Amino acid sequence: MSWLLNILLGYLALWLLGMAFTAWRFAARRGAAAPGSLPAPLPCVSILIAARDEAAALPRCLASLRALDYPAELLEILVGDDGSTDGTAAAAEAAMQGFAGYFRVIPILDTLGQARGKANVLAHLTRCATTDYFFITDADISLPTSWITGLLAHAGPGVGTVTGITAVRGPRLFHQLQGLDWLLSLSLVQVVSDLGRPVTAMGNNMLVTRAAYKATGGYEALTFSVTEDFALFQAVLAAGFGFRQVFQAEIRADSLPMPSWAALLRQRQRWLRGVAGLPLRLRLELLFFSGFWPALAGVAWAGGAGLALGVWAAKMLVQGLLAHFAHRRAGLRLRWALLPLFEGYTLALTAAIGFFQLFGGAVVWKGRRYE
Repeated sequence: MSWLLNILLGYLALWLLGMAFTAWRFAARRGAAAPGSLPAPLPCVSILIAARDEAAALPRCLASLRALDYPAELLEILVGDDGSTDGTAAAAEAAMQGFAGYFRVIPILDTLGQARGKANVLAHLTRCATTDYFFITDADISLPTSWITGLLAHAGPGVGTVTGITAVRGPRLFHQLQGLDWLLSLSLVQVVSDLGRPVTAMGNNMLVTRAAYKATGGYEALTFSVTEDFALFQAVLAAGFGFRQVFQAEIRADSLPMPSWAALLRQRQRWLRGVAGLPLRLRLELLFFSGFWPALAGVAWAGGAGLALGVWAAKMLVQGLLAHFAHRRAGLRLRWALLPLFEGYTLALTAAIGFFQLFGGAVVWKGRRYE
C-alpha cells in the first residue's frame, strides 16, 4: 500500500503548498488594485435594497446608510418591498423619517421579463433609479460610513462592477464559525481575482455602473438564476466591462448570521447553483481543494493516525495564517481558539451539504421555491 500512501501524501503536499502560496500572496497583496481618485464633483448615487419580510433587520441597515460620510442630498435610497407581510414598508418609512436625501419604498407588484425573486425586485429598482451608479446591498447588512467613497474610488473607466467584502458577525459560537468561513472563502476569491481571473460578486456589497447594467439588458433580460449577483457579474464581463474585487476594512459590510443549520444549508444550496456556472478551470481547482478530507482519511488508513494528525496540524497552521491575514485586512481580530472547532464545523458542513444536495430538493429562499 506504499504506492497509495505516496500518492495521497503527494496530493496533500500540493494542497498545503497551494494554501501556503495563497496566504503569502494575500498577505503581500500581490496584484491588488489601487483605488483611484473620486469623481469631481461627487456624483449622485442610488442604493438599492430588495426586502421581503425584513421588518426586524431593515432598520439596522437603514441606520448605517443614514450614517454614511457621503452628502445625504447625493443619496437616492430605494427599497423594494417584495410582498412582505410583516410591516417591512412601515418599518422602513419609520427608520428614514427626517432623512435629508431621497428615500422611497417601492411595492413590487409584477414580474419583469425573466426576473424572479430578488432579481425581479432589482429590475424594478434600477428602472426607478435616476443616477449612474447602483450600490446594491441587503436588508440584513450594516455598512461602514466610508462605503460609498470606498467602492466609488475603484469605479474607474471601463470598470462595470466593484465588489467589497462581507463579514458575518454574531455573538454565538455558530455565528463566529460562519464568520471565519466567510473571510477564508473571500480571501481565496481575492487571490484568484488579483491574478486577473474573475470569480464572482457579492450581491450585498456591490457597485454596478448604469452603463454596465444597461449593456446586459438588465435582470429582466438575463436567464434567471437564484444567484442573481453572479449572473449579473458574468453578464457584465461578457459585455466587455472590467471588475474590481476589493478586500478592505473601509468597505466591509457586516451581515447578520444564518440563525440555524437548516438556514445555513439552504443558503449554501443556493450558492452551489452559482458554482455550476464557474469556468471549468475554477471548478477543477475547487474540486482539488475539496479533496483534503478524503485524502487525509486515506493517509490515516494507509499510514497511521500519527502521520494523518501531523498533516492535519500543518493544514490548521497554513489555514490559520490565511485567516489571520484575512481578519487583519478586514479590520477584525482572529480568535485562534476557533481554528480547531472550525475543522469540525467544515467537516459537518461538507457532509451536510452533500446530503442536502442529494435529498434537499428545490432551492427555497425567502419563502419561495425555485426548481
